[in-house]
Amino acid sequence: MTVAYLGPEGTFTEAAVRECAARGYFGTESIAPLACSSPREAIDAVRDGHAEFACIAIENSVDGPVTPAFDALAAGDGVQIYHELDLAISFAVMVRSGFSLDDGLTVATHPVGYQQVKGWLGAHLPNHEFIAASSNAAAAQMVAEGKVDVAVAPKRAAELFDLAVVAENVADVAGARTRFVVVGAPGKPTARSGADRTAVMFTVRNSPGSLVAALTEFALRGVDLSRIESRPIEGGLGTYRFHVDLNGHIDEAPVAEALRALYLRCEQIIYLGSWPAGVGEDEERLARDTARIEEATAWVAAMRGGTR
Repeated sequence: MTVAYLGPEGTFTEAAVRECAARGYFGTESIAPLACSSPREAIDAVRDGHAEFACIAIENSVDGPVTPAFDALAAGDGVQIYHELDLAISFAVMVRSGFSLDDGLTVATHPVGYQQVKGWLGAHLPNHEFIAASSNAAAAQMVAEGKVDVAVAPKRAAELFDLAVVAENVADVAGARTRFVVVGAPGKPTARSGADRTAVMFTVRNSPGSLVAALTEFALRGVDLSRIESRPIEGGLGTYRFHVDLNGHIDEAPVAEALRALYLRCEQIIYLGSWPAGVGEDEERLARDTARIEEATAWVAAMRGGTR
């Protein structure tokens, strides 16, 4: 079972892959990790048949959505989300052995990670130059190769690249978390849990009220949107693709009806999956009592079939 992820070894995504395997999200704990240089490369590995699954970060509690992940999902059809994992994030500051943090001039980390630690870096290394890395672990590798002075990465990366940790639990916001998703080829959605998410991407005509009309389909059916993001479409400013997360599962009648109505209003729509939400607060907030809705569905079916 090959699982693509943002590498190299030692990234937060690799930690998410290990946790997902332990939870059985890939169907087995025995996996072959495939390190990739970007979320797009990881998703394309699934599209091209080089991996059964990909694990990518989709958002974090400090900097919000991970836009390269949205762009990777939008790069073409042929993938679907099956699971999510909410992971606590803890950064460490690392240097080559014998190097003093006071000598640090260049600091490498992933741009998303930088947004979570730039306050700490500003206080302790006020004159540093930020060097963007393709991943946090890649930043540690850059330090090991002498390309930069300091890396901010998971502590495991220091062990892998034989670096000295000079500070731990570095974060501007305590308790920061990142949400990861498991992406595979299209198939039957993960079974409904009662506390689920559904995601779609769509475009609408660029005309007055078109977006409001599309979103109203959810409101009319009591379907709560938990997130909406817009990303520009290739071809110029002013044209956007919308990414929507909603509370509920496609097996629930209101969600299915809202998606059907949305389909009729869209120029393009891609279903990204329905899956159980993360545990804890989200699970309680997303839990839905659909007994009355199912009763209404059965009533309509009885009217249609003449079996009332």
